[in-house]
Amino acid sequence: MKVKLLSYTPEPEKLVATAAKLCYSSSDIESLRDGLTEDKISDFIDMLASIGHESVMEHVCFTFGVEGISRACSHQLVRHRIASYSQKSQRYVNENGFEFITPPAIEELPEAKEEYDRVISEITDSYEKLVKLLTDKHTEEFTAQGLDEKTARSKASKLANEDARFILPNACETKIVVTMNVRSLFNFFRHRCCNRAQWEIRAVANEMLRLCLEVAPHIFSHAGPSCVAEGKCPEGKMSCGKMKEVKEYFSAMKAK
Repeated sequence: MKVKLLSYTPEPEKLVATAAKLCYSSSDIESLRDGLTEDKISDFIDMLASIGHESVMEHVCFTFGVEGISRACSHQLVRHRIASYSQKSQRYVNENGFEFITPPAIEELPEAKEEYDRVISEITDSYEKLVKLLTDKHTEEFTAQGLDEKTARSKASKLANEDARFILPNACETKIVVTMNVRSLFNFFRHRCCNRAQWEIRAVANEMLRLCLEVAPHIFSHAGPSCVAEGKCPEGKMSCGKMKEVKEYFSAMKAK
């Protein structure tokens, strides 16, 4: 799994402070940034966090590139709707010899790993056979319609991928670019940095938060799972019961 911060709104903390200052000041737009020193910006942001004024955070966006994750993970990621996504297509990209993700619990158990690899190998072979069969079928049809061999095969290949992908597993590796504003990231981190989140998306979320902290440490100083961001666990009887350890983990991350 690899997460890279591709882009973010310039001077994110200064922008948040500027937008917030507008809400509490009669200053005109040109002079809003006057006097916004680093100390005043950090104090302003701390004040916003303490009163829960998150709407001004929506002016700042972060864009991440994520690769080496499974389709099972990306399906969870795209459920966070206030965001923009661009994902590698299994329709236009042929998945012959596809990379796949193996859960650690399966990796650690030899019998499980053997069965897992056997099934993945069977799916790989079947996918490649289906692609070939469908490509040949569609090429024949397009050639009969008057297309030259090269054009017919190119169109046929895309149609073949479209249908053959139905047997690809959730383990199939994917790549995705995601853009979220800060308020959406706060929500994402509350849910996905939690110990009860699935292990793979939790790893993605933790790395995204680490990268955000490098750029805007004051904005994300209170970010994390609910027990960190809100000081309490909303899971009730389903709590992981490790609030102290979780808080220590994120405190250490933010101290770096």
